[in-house]
Amino acid sequence: QVTLVESGGGSVEAGGSLRLSCTASASIQRYYCMGWFRQAPGKEREGVAAITSGEEETYYPNSVKGRGTASLDKVKNTLYLQIDSLKPEDAGMYYCAAGGGHIFRRPWECDGIEVWGKGTLVNISS
Repeated sequence: QVTLVESGGGSVEAGGSLRLSCTASASIQRYYCMGWFRQAPGKEREGVAAITSGEEETYYPNSVKGRGTASLDKVKNTLYLQIDSLKPEDAGMYYCAAGGGHIFRRPWECDGIEVWGKGTLVNISS
């Protein structure tokens, strides 16, 4: 069973940037979709970025589009997420996930999730 370990969370000022990493214990190319989800207190988990491991196509919701960049390092088996111009609503627990596809009408959300990371917490200070 592949494991995913996130890192890079912490406290960041609004307007700043963060870069999260997610390292897999084995090749990520076995999964079609690698993605990032976040969950704020009292809210449902939402997808914030997805990237296909083959063509490295990226997808973002409107809330992150233009500010977020997902990328893959297939040699290091690591997924990254950078978000610039951070807003208070970007705070939450960020999880990475590996899945077999992505949702047709919400391509920024991987589907058929096979593996979840345990998450890394991001706080935004204003």
